[in-house]
Amino acid sequence: MMSKSIKFKPCVFLALLLGMFRYLTATTATGFDYGEALDKSLLFLEAQRSGKLPTNDKLVAWRGDSGLKDGYSQGVDMVGGYYDAGDHVKFGLPMAYSVTMLSWGAIQFRKEITELNQMGRMLWAIRWGTDYFMKAHPQPNVLWAQVGDGNSDHYCWERAEDMTTPRDAYKIDANHPGSDVAGETAAALASAAIAFKSYNSSYSNLLLVHAKQLFSFADKFRSLYDDSIPSAKQFYTSSGYSDELLWAAAWLFQATNDEYYLKYVVDNAVYFGGTGWAVKEFSWDNKYAGVQILLSKVLLEGKGGAYTNILKQYQAKANYFACACLQKNDGYNVYKTPGGLVYVREWNNMQYVSSAAFLLAVYSDYLSAANAKLTCPGGQLVQPQELLNFAKSQADYILGKNPKSMSYLVGYGPKYPTHVHHRGASIASIYVLHSAVQCVQGFETWYHRSESDPNVIYGGLVGGPDKNDDFSDDRSCYEETEPTLSGTAPLVGLFSKLQGANGISGRSYRTKPPVPGHQTTPSTYDPRKTSTPETKSSAAPIEFLHSITSTWSTAQETTHYRHKVIIKNTSWKPITDLKLAIEELSGPLWGLSPTNKKNIYELPQWQKVLNPGSQCVFVYIQGGPQAKVSVLSWK
Repeated sequence: MMSKSIKFKPCVFLALLLGMFRYLTATTATGFDYGEALDKSLLFLEAQRSGKLPTNDKLVAWRGDSGLKDGYSQGVDMVGGYYDAGDHVKFGLPMAYSVTMLSWGAIQFRKEITELNQMGRMLWAIRWGTDYFMKAHPQPNVLWAQVGDGNSDHYCWERAEDMTTPRDAYKIDANHPGSDVAGETAAALASAAIAFKSYNSSYSNLLLVHAKQLFSFADKFRSLYDDSIPSAKQFYTSSGYSDELLWAAAWLFQATNDEYYLKYVVDNAVYFGGTGWAVKEFSWDNKYAGVQILLSKVLLEGKGGAYTNILKQYQAKANYFACACLQKNDGYNVYKTPGGLVYVREWNNMQYVSSAAFLLAVYSDYLSAANAKLTCPGGQLVQPQELLNFAKSQADYILGKNPKSMSYLVGYGPKYPTHVHHRGASIASIYVLHSAVQCVQGFETWYHRSESDPNVIYGGLVGGPDKNDDFSDDRSCYEETEPTLSGTAPLVGLFSKLQGANGISGRSYRTKPPVPGHQTTPSTYDPRKTSTPETKSSAAPIEFLHSITSTWSTAQETTHYRHKVIIKNTSWKPITDLKLAIEELSGPLWGLSPTNKKNIYELPQWQKVLNPGSQCVFVYIQGGPQAKVSVLSWK
């Protein structure tokens, strides 16, 4: 790599020194600032958003709207979701896995994330994916699983906002199935349903409807998705779908407590390899370790019942993975670099590191809650804290405790990669360079330039060093410098757990957006962003309880939902002249009276007064997400 001489202006140099001093002070006193790392990880997710970006709470200033005609050629609306990595393809399998990891983090480390004032951003990150998945699932046996073609996309180096490459959408259906991507998407929606349950039960119920349908689709029509979508094969080839079927069923059991799903993972334990495959990898392609640890939770909580013996076999394989990471698996261990980093394979190795570290942090929690220990070969008993110590060692390596003394999380610490294999980071923003950057021009002008990236892709976990801890900060070395969604997603939960373990919580790193599903004050409420509230409004003494009471499908396989909304007066005074705004309503409504203004409703004639503690109910029917309800005025 060519050496570069850099000239500093005095004020810039002083700022860098001050920044380095603050960083060294923080890390010397308390170890790494995992809260800051968590904050930056969420920023990466925001930088990877596709579609129409929110105007409020926009924290990645250099990003703009993009992909606004995704799926147009196929007659479907596929706007939204996440770009996969440094390119602009929306690959369904790793995207769904990433959302599952975010949701698992929100579930398992809810206390830590809440104390760090990051739950609002966390749930918005999840919802950016789940809203897209539900839109991609218009019929029970149809899932639009990819937008964009990797070959044509990789031919160009251009900003997302300038894209000229084809934005075709690709689907799986009964004739061209894909059990792996359908199963993973079901897992993402089921885990998200748990994460949202206490914040927005209606949205949670809607997620579960889609999750159950997708699981049934995946199980009934079994096939590899990349046989149905050949353009995915070169980039995200699936090694099988058995693990995704077990994974989806395990998450549906967690979300529903329905014994059908537990029986499914037990009945298929041998045939699908759940109790047979002992693995040393957890990733977007291989979910076995995740399944085994998730089902170990059922056993550790004493809920195994008649299935205890099979669940013990699942846990034996979970222990194999954990012991392999700890180098206590009788020689059958995960390979580690001389510097102590888990090393699985050459391309983007850090994604396997973050997933393994997250999984062992979760397992540590499960064992601690059950007052249990990990048993490794030879009768070695391992305390749960040792699993968390392993997770911390990998996180610390990522953040700078490594032979290069470099953070592999972009934007964290005084030294991190500055030539990231990422189109948006490497090209000047549309707000700085207003003219479009053409396909080949991007390579000539921006890809090959020796200067650092004009935009910092905060929170992007790059591929990282090779098996000897060597790293090349070179845009063309995509194996080491490209960040991925599936690499960063597990870090959000991991960093929150480690920050909580440090005993440092409550610091707000960013102005948090409202939690999806909660009413906010009139000055910050944005009806485009906030769904029906379920908690007490700070602006009005009103509580909304929104639920789905029934669902059905028409002959055209369009799913309809009956929504029930309870309006409750939570104050000590009667409420009169209540006016509600109901947006995105596409079907009939009963129980409220329309006014002469569009989308504005009032209490029915027979109930003009809502007395303290009393309630009023209205229902409506429509396909797709719930309508958005807000209080306009009251007396």
